[in-house]
Amino acid sequence: MKAVIADDEPLLAKHLKARLAALWPQLEIAGVAANGIEARDMIEDLRPDMAFLDIRMPGLSGLEVVQVLSPEARRACRVVFVTAYDEFAVQAFEREAVDYLLKPVSDDRLTAAIERLRRVSPAPADVQSDDILQRLQALLPKAAEHLRWVRASVGNDVRMVSVDEICYFQATDKYTAVFTPDAELLIRTAIKELVEQLDPGQFWQVHRGTLVNVRQIVSARHDALGRVSLKLRNRRETVAVSRGHAHLFRQM
Repeated sequence: MKAVIADDEPLLAKHLKARLAALWPQLEIAGVAANGIEARDMIEDLRPDMAFLDIRMPGLSGLEVVQVLSPEARRACRVVFVTAYDEFAVQAFEREAVDYLLKPVSDDRLTAAIERLRRVSPAPADVQSDDILQRLQALLPKAAEHLRWVRASVGNDVRMVSVDEICYFQATDKYTAVFTPDAELLIRTAIKELVEQLDPGQFWQVHRGTLVNVRQIVSARHDALGRVSLKLRNRRETVAVSRGHAHLFRQM
């Protein structure tokens, strides 16, 4: 059996590919697409048995990829959506699709999805019906509600910082430190609140008091004691990962 993976975040795609290889070694990963258009073309050309599609991608969303596939490709390919949406939304559609995985994907959840995929025969057209896709599409506007800017203190001034500029957040005694490529700023928003407001597909909690921008991660260093630290693209210091979150970087 063969599969394709589609995700515009290379690190997330690499992580999913590595975990699939470990948990389902018989599965061939025929291709990894970086956007929805590449995903559509791969599914049409390679005719995989299954596809792991990120819901939000440039070009076409994962939902739109399924909508524009030819009837033959849709019937032959079982689709698993990979999403950063809250679990209640996933559960609402769980009975009508092969599966939905929440980022970052845990081994336990991926194992359950693999078992489902092994049991399910090639998906008939009505499994990925237009009605289901339209109801899922209605969830997409929620993605726009993720925090996009933070107000950070710089001396007596207040600076508006795009979250895309932020390398990581770290809790301090009374504030949360915001680390950008060229500055260390302070905000009053607690890490717990940031976890609820930021896009979980972009910011991973790697410690009780630390959130890291996935796009900034270059590598993960594992020492002899099993501790993990992250090297970031635009910061000199490394970021410590707690033991409870070390599994996210097992393949790095």
